Amino acid sequence: MSQRGRHAEDLAAAYLQQQGLQLVERNYHCRFGEIDLIVRDGTTLVFVEVRMRTRNDFGGALASITAGKRNKLLRTARHYLAGKARAPACRFDALLVSGPDHSIEWLKSAFEE
Repeated sequence: MSQRGRHAEDLAAAYLQQQGLQLVERNYHCRFGEIDLIVRDGTTLVFVEVRMRTRNDFGGALASITAGKRNKLLRTARHYLAGKARAPACRFDALLVSGPDHSIEWLKSAFEE
């Protein structure tokens, strides 16, 4: 992972903890892919994709989460949950870190259609 990517994840983890969420795991990976952060929001387990973009060319941070990436996240989350006795309520969030000031946009349930 790049130093910039690690910095974005550090910012995201700190931000979510300030919002009252509990960090469960960082950089969970398996053969299907990687989930940047897994946090608990009350009784809900949240899989978080962190994206950093310093410029908004090509659609910015959110546009960089393609359908293929969403599929990998879903498969990786299923793998993570397979190791649990009982699957809790879950959701997928995106945390976008943008611009030179590192502004944060938190999109809850980001991949629901």
